Amino acid sequence: MIKIIFRCFILLLSVVALWFFIHSIYITADGLSDKGRNADLAVILGSKVNEDGTLSSRLKKRLESGISLYNDHRIRRILVSGGLGKEGYYEGDKMKEFLISRGIPDSLISVDNTGNNTRATVTNTIKLRSKLHFNSIIVVSQYFHVTRTRKLFREKGMQSVSSVSPFYFEWRDLYSIIREFPAYYLQ
Repeated sequence: MIKIIFRCFILLLSVVALWFFIHSIYITADGLSDKGRNADLAVILGSKVNEDGTLSSRLKKRLESGISLYNDHRIRRILVSGGLGKEGYYEGDKMKEFLISRGIPDSLISVDNTGNNTRATVTNTIKLRSKLHFNSIIVVSQYFHVTRTRKLFREKGMQSVSSVSPFYFEWRDLYSIIREFPAYYLQ
């Protein structure tokens, strides 16, 4: 009996490991592909602002991707979304400052400083739909994160959702890919 239970456990563990592997390959490939679509709005998700008020490299790269979308005439407006970090800065405000310093008109940038997580960003963005007049979105975040974010937007009724990810990689991406597996199914 113990052998049967052990074999079932090993089989279950193998299935979950294979599922994780396939899922991770899928979100990586999906996240790195830019289909070149245009949209009314780029939603740039926040990330760490350093203790001295400068942006983390990861966050700068996201914003640079948003700037490229604007300069390439692929979007009309930008929404930056993030929360109050433990460092004491609102990510959205810092993101807007960066965009303005790089030539994006203030009037085309909206700020969501209550986007403390992905679900909050999606909910807050949908609430702004009538004010910002958008029917299509390009999500800008790291490659491992955009598949889940697009899924959450679609669950809220947004059908025209694509994504762009900066060409930026860190060792912590390995942790993030692992974290995305349960987050995709549980959030």
